[in-house]
Amino acid sequence: MNCRNTIDIITLGCSKNLVDSEKLIHQLELNGYKVTHDSENPKGEIAIVNTCGFIGDAKEESINMILELAQRKQQGKLRQLIVMGCLSQRYFQELQTELPEVDRFYGKFDWKQIVTDLGGTYHKEASNERRLTTPPHYAYLKISEGCNRQCAYCAIPIITGKQKSRSIEDIVAEVESLVAKGVVELQVIAQELTGYGTDLYGKQMIAELIERIAQVPGIKWIRLHYAYPANFPMELLQVMKRHDNVCKYLDIALQHISDSQLSAMRRHITRQQTYDLIETIRNEVPGIHLRTTLMVGFPGETEEDFKELLDFVKWAKFERMGAFAYSEEEGTYGAENYEDNVPDDVKQARLSKLMRLQQQVSEEVQQSKVGQLLQVIIDRKEGNYFIGRTEYDSPEVDPEVLIKSPRPAPRKESLRPGQFVQVKIESADEFDLYGAALEIKN
Repeated sequence: MNCRNTIDIITLGCSKNLVDSEKLIHQLELNGYKVTHDSENPKGEIAIVNTCGFIGDAKEESINMILELAQRKQQGKLRQLIVMGCLSQRYFQELQTELPEVDRFYGKFDWKQIVTDLGGTYHKEASNERRLTTPPHYAYLKISEGCNRQCAYCAIPIITGKQKSRSIEDIVAEVESLVAKGVVELQVIAQELTGYGTDLYGKQMIAELIERIAQVPGIKWIRLHYAYPANFPMELLQVMKRHDNVCKYLDIALQHISDSQLSAMRRHITRQQTYDLIETIRNEVPGIHLRTTLMVGFPGETEEDFKELLDFVKWAKFERMGAFAYSEEEGTYGAENYEDNVPDDVKQARLSKLMRLQQQVSEEVQQSKVGQLLQVIIDRKEGNYFIGRTEYDSPEVDPEVLIKSPRPAPRKESLRPGQFVQVKIESADEFDLYGAALEIKN
């Protein structure tokens, strides 16, 4: 039996989608709806799926979720099924034809219309307000939408359009609002944050923005995601050095290292420039942890190209690394100009070899922390452990710290989410660290 006046929102894809869902939840709650998010057992009379349309696997996941909910609707367990986000932005007409069970489709930018179409009122004065679905001590902070880069493999600009930066004043006001709700940690996100401000201010303004955010009282950790390597704003490194609350962490997608692949991918950077950039970042911000994403199997990738990539990973020793095999995306420069000529079995073999290498690197990185005293933020408690993260770990994607009860014993339950604690690291595996809390800091 469905629950009247209840809406289930399911968010797929990246944290940028999550921010949209959180804002929609707040607007719906202002209109009297009860809203659940990513419920394991949705029972509402309305379901809204916020889709991802980035790569094949993500599109498949979105379609499967829609079909699952469509079956619920056919069984009479759901009154309305609504689809929004990147997938419906990109394939609006096709989805309407293929999925008649869906009552309404919305794109990535017109989701606000959902509120009025459901008979409510969109409260513009609360447009930056949201109901956090993350633990209350951290939040994702989206500083812009869209991307001006035209990488050959990427469909994001097709979906999101050109970069649209929010003003510094608007972002800082949101940060202050989040702090008032108890947020102490921010994950700063954008399709490509190093280009922030070029559309509004005529130049890269990411360093100035982070400088301003770092000065907001109450913000203890700021972590940066999705930087672009070409024309990297070196002044951002100075901001990292100047402010203790700007984490020594940078998520910078590099994709490849061979000149032929970088050129074919339209990355606007060379092999040597990439090596120089990594060296500069590590020299300017000692101890920084770099997260990157790499791609194998892009059209034309040779065994020599792949060997260069392996050698690069051995040299760079990325603390965090993800990788994926190229999948052709219709409408992109790569799909229209290159033949997808690397066989799937070769792609998968290269991907496996690359990730095995990174596993060795990750184990070395984790083992190097044994014996260190690290500051950790507590996220939750599971069984006999408190689970937390260091400044080098972003939620959901990076390793965690499993913490024994603090000493002395009577203080066992004194740790709580959002609290900072000094942890002596006692052991490690390739994924996580294990330690004991020595001192509570807050």
